[in-house]
Amino acid sequence: MSDDRSTVEAVVKQYFDGLYEGNADKLATIFHPTADLRWLEKGELQVLTVPDWLDRVRKRPSAKAEGKPREDFIVTIDRSDESTAFIKVRCQLPPRYFTDYLVAMKLNDGWKIVSKSYRYDMRE
Repeated sequence: MSDDRSTVEAVVKQYFDGLYEGNADKLATIFHPTADLRWLEKGELQVLTVPDWLDRVRKRPSAKAEGKPREDFIVTIDRSDESTAFIKVRCQLPPRYFTDYLVAMKLNDGWKIVSKSYRYDMRE
């Protein structure tokens, strides 16, 4: 399973790179097309499909292009078996500072993120 851990870490690195660079195509390669994003807004559950999220990524300026600082890291990777990983990460797209909970599964074509739930704080 240690080889798979490094493979999961490589997916997370690509996730961090894609977020910071605003590279929707890079993100699309690591998310399953039926995955979705979930978060709370004013106590209400919000759900966004990956295709809709990628459209938003394409339309917004990237943190890299704006010269914003980058800080992202893996908090934990919890493997329930050889094909499922629960990953907690921290990342930032200032002024938003995120805690993301990613579920990744090892599919026939490799590890894919199948679900993302997150929360964030606003900072100046």
